[in-house]
Amino acid sequence: MAELNKYSKTITQDPTQPAAQAMLYGIGLTEEDLKKAQVGVVSMGYDGNTCNMHLNDLAADIKKSVWSNDLVGLIFHTIGVSDGISNGTDGMRYSLVSRDIIADSIETVCGAQYYDALIAVPGCDKNMPGSVMAMGRLNRPAIMVYGGTIAPGHYKGQDLNIISSFEALGQKIAGNLNDADFKGIVMNSCPGPGACGGMYTANTMASAIEAMGMSLPYSSSNPALSKEKRDECEAAGKAIRLLLEKDIKPKDIMTRKAFENAFTIVMALGGSTNAVLHLIAIAKSVDLEWTQDDVQAISDKVPFIADLKPSGKYLMEDLHKVGGVPAVMKYLLAKGYLHGDCLTVTGKTIAENLESVPELNFEIQKIIFPVEDAIKPTGHLQILYGNLSAGGSVAKITGKEGENFTGPARVFDGEKELIAGISSGRVKHGDVVVIRYVGPKGAPGMPEMLKPTSAIIGAGLGKSVALITDGRFSGGTHGFVVGHITPEAFDGGLIALVQDDDVIEIDAVSRVMTLKVSEEEIRKRRAKWQQPELKVKKGVLYKYALSVTTAAEGCITDAPPVETKKSKSGSEKIMALEN
Repeated sequence: MAELNKYSKTITQDPTQPAAQAMLYGIGLTEEDLKKAQVGVVSMGYDGNTCNMHLNDLAADIKKSVWSNDLVGLIFHTIGVSDGISNGTDGMRYSLVSRDIIADSIETVCGAQYYDALIAVPGCDKNMPGSVMAMGRLNRPAIMVYGGTIAPGHYKGQDLNIISSFEALGQKIAGNLNDADFKGIVMNSCPGPGACGGMYTANTMASAIEAMGMSLPYSSSNPALSKEKRDECEAAGKAIRLLLEKDIKPKDIMTRKAFENAFTIVMALGGSTNAVLHLIAIAKSVDLEWTQDDVQAISDKVPFIADLKPSGKYLMEDLHKVGGVPAVMKYLLAKGYLHGDCLTVTGKTIAENLESVPELNFEIQKIIFPVEDAIKPTGHLQILYGNLSAGGSVAKITGKEGENFTGPARVFDGEKELIAGISSGRVKHGDVVVIRYVGPKGAPGMPEMLKPTSAIIGAGLGKSVALITDGRFSGGTHGFVVGHITPEAFDGGLIALVQDDDVIEIDAVSRVMTLKVSEEEIRKRRAKWQQPELKVKKGVLYKYALSVTTAAEGCITDAPPVETKKSKSGSEKIMALEN
């Protein structure tokens, strides 16, 4: 059996650390407790967000479970940012930034306090990748307990979720929704605790992390206010003790095959584009090389089989009722799409975990399609290159939008300009909407473009315009959209040189995005272009802009200096392409 208090003994058993021991006695630990392993239980709970409002209660249950397994459970907290509340405002610039602050703060507390293990309790989108990035850096036994999904809201016989409120805005702008019904939808979209209910970023990341093996089976699909979620919290203490006893660490679990499993479930369920940059960032935390091209390789062979919102009909709670993510994983394993020999936080393999899971019943449930009758025979996430995205970009193409789009550019420097453009009628059927200077450095913070895409759909333009950006999309986004364009406009990417009425061609089959402008004209425009000043001069956004890598590299903030890297930057790639 492994030494359970491998790290904490540094302060609890060392006679030259009397101050540390005095403080631990001061919090109520006994002499016997000081011999036990210490488990940090980190909650992202706070009152201001439905996704996170119940997490402190779950953390308290987990703490009890840890203590009941003869371990010391100690709760601490880190931040959270509500994507739903901040979307469409300047506050959204802090969302992606919060992921790395979460990772940094968890690493800091566990490293400073010498905790032997970690259980993280995340809720909203960036909480989960931030938690798992910290686990990778620390490489100590760890489990993620997802806060769970929200129940659907209801208004006038219609099931609602957070995206309903954004799309209602577009309907109101278009004159298709009166003030009373608009308010009714807004007031009833979020009925209580839990993360956004569709296959948006929170549920995407929870599903991917479960498939990767870093959370207990059913964690991603157990609803927030369910007995199953409470049972999961109760099981966490026994599970973390097993990991300590067997000395199973994140790097033992998060292997290359585990990342293939994670992306397989993302593709099968129609997950968020954000999974690309988050899982690349998590891979870097365990020193694993994973690129956008690896994502494309998974997309090329995994069918899209889930009729889940935003592009489909159902919510995660509906999937829970028919077997949850484990039922989907069991089906994919039987069809040869998953690696069953990957280790998980149960101490067992994926295949062993799934042995007792009931199989999907395709006669009764209509949420998951057989692979022979897939919604799309290959994955919905496509990595596009071309002169507009020399360093790559991420498209979300479910097949319902078509696979090719060519049209005149309608250029907006930021999403506020676009909302005004929709209201004024500047955006027309057939346009390729371009939102730029909203990338990792340009915004800074790479905000989501949920408000613009929802407004476009609500205004009745969703099926007749495309949207490209160097920003991100919410997991709730659907339509013909391409994000994560690298190099971003701030770095001189070609997106910075696009002008109104330039023709843009997006070919999701050949995976190429092209600005149809002559090389001579591009050279003339580039000669006139000047990099703008950073929009911030101090604080966390300023520090982020100075340290963040490109979207293609996961937008991490702890990468080696550029000059030590062997690969070319996005800017170098685009200059090479143009010349």
